[in-house]
Amino acid sequence: MSISEELEKLGELHQRGVLTDEEFARAKSRLIGSQGGAASASSVPPQSGVPFVAGFNALRRSVSDRWIGGVCGGIAPVLGLESWVCRLLVAVLTLFGGFGVILYLLLWIFVPQE
Repeated sequence: MSISEELEKLGELHQRGVLTDEEFARAKSRLIGSQGGAASASSVPPQSGVPFVAGFNALRRSVSDRWIGGVCGGIAPVLGLESWVCRLLVAVLTLFGGFGVILYLLLWIFVPQE
């Protein structure tokens, strides 16, 4: 049985009142977490990556706190840093093999603006 079919069955059970909201949410997260195959066999629970994903989705380039592209001004609050600290880290990484420039350019391209 495919995951979509199992999700449909869970939804039907939830609509009929057989499953409570909490039971439905747990069963759904268990089902979605088990689709990784090898990942489900590991000892790491599937919910462990959720805060990282939420933080990553919160990344936005700043419109007001910017020098070049607003990357450091937008990422610093998510990391809990001041923007000057983020700019300093990019500068230091640039000195070590140019990794800071590459990282900054990739973030400038892929992180949306506020």
